[in-house]
Amino acid sequence: MTLINRDWSVETQAFPLSDDPDSVRARLFAFDIAVSRVSPPVSSPSEFAFEVALCAALETTTDWLPARQLGASVASPGSRIIDVCAVVPGPAFNDRTRITNRAIPATAIESDVGTGRAVFWRDGFDCHPARARRATDAAVDVGFFESEVRRGREYVRRAARYPDDWFSRLVGIENKPDLGEPGDLLRQLRLDVSLGLFDEVVLATESYVTGAHLNRIPEEVGVWRFDPDTGEREVVREAETLTPDDLGVEPVEYHSLHTNVALVSPADKRTARLRLAERAYGKGWRAYNLPGCAHAAVDEDGRPVCEHFGRVVDPGSECGGDCRAFETADPPEFDRAELRERRTGWVSDPSGVARRQAGLDRFR
Repeated sequence: MTLINRDWSVETQAFPLSDDPDSVRARLFAFDIAVSRVSPPVSSPSEFAFEVALCAALETTTDWLPARQLGASVASPGSRIIDVCAVVPGPAFNDRTRITNRAIPATAIESDVGTGRAVFWRDGFDCHPARARRATDAAVDVGFFESEVRRGREYVRRAARYPDDWFSRLVGIENKPDLGEPGDLLRQLRLDVSLGLFDEVVLATESYVTGAHLNRIPEEVGVWRFDPDTGEREVVREAETLTPDDLGVEPVEYHSLHTNVALVSPADKRTARLRLAERAYGKGWRAYNLPGCAHAAVDEDGRPVCEHFGRVVDPGSECGGDCRAFETADPPEFDRAELRERRTGWVSDPSGVARRQAGLDRFR
C-alpha cells in the first residue's frame, strides 16, 4: 500500500487478509470481497423518485444544500458515486455565495494565485501545465480569477479571498428504498466509513428497519426511514462523526482472497472534500433534462412528473419513444435556478467580484 500523490496517481499492493484480530487489515476488510469489482451504480425508477423526494424534503426541513450523483472516491475516481451529498453551510457561507453560483475548481482554489499582484497564469500552479490551463480557464469563466493580458501573456489574480469555512460538514446519503434488495449496499457503506471523506454517512430507506438490519450496517452509519409520499423522516439511528482529517483507506480492487487498497493522505482528502463541496454547490439535485412530451410536467418541488401515469418519473430511463403514452411536444418550462434560490441559501445571480481586463499592455 502507498499514499496517493497530488496528481491522483495510485499504486496499490495486494495482501492476503490477516487472521490476527488486532490487524487493521482484518478489521477493515474482512467483508464482502468475493466479488471481482465494484459495479457502477444503477438507479431504478423507484429509487429515482425516492431520491428526489428526499432532496426536496431536506430543502424544506434543513438549511442543507443537497446534490445528487457525485463522485465520492479519491484513489479510484468514478468507482464510488454517492446518491446524495448534502453540504451543511458554515459561518462564511454568505461570502461564498457572493463569488459565483457555479463550482470553483479545487485546483484554482489551492493554487498560489493570490488577490494581490497578478501573476503569469502558469506560475501560480504546481501541476501539469494542461491541468493548470483548464483550472485557469474555468476559474476565469466562473469569476473566481480576474484575467488581464500584458504583451501577449495572460496574468491572473483572485477576485476575492476564498472562504475556507463556507461549509461546516459534508453528509453522504446512500438511498436504498427496499432493504430486501441491498445489492452492493454494505460494501459501499464500509468504503465510505473507511475512507472518511464525509463527516457523516447515512442510509436512507423506506423499509421498516429491524435490529437485524442495524447489526449488519456499520455502526458509524446513521439510518433514516423516509416516506417519499409524505416527506416525513424518522431518525432510526444517529450517524457517528467520522474523521476526515485522518488517513483514509480506500479499497480499489476486490479479489477472491485479497483486496487492493490505497491509503489516502489527509491532504488529498481535503482536496477531494473541497472538490465535492464545490460540485455540490454548483450542481444541486435538479440536473435532469425534462422530456419533450405532452404529458411531462414539474411539481412544486421541481420533480419531473408524468400526468398520464400520475407519478414522478425518471426522464432518463422512463420517458421517450419506448413509452406507450409518449406524445411529442416541447418540454415544460422550468426555472431551476429560481426554485433552488427560493428554497435554499444558494444565490442564483450574485453580483460577482471579478473584473476582467484585457489589452492593458497598451498603457505599459
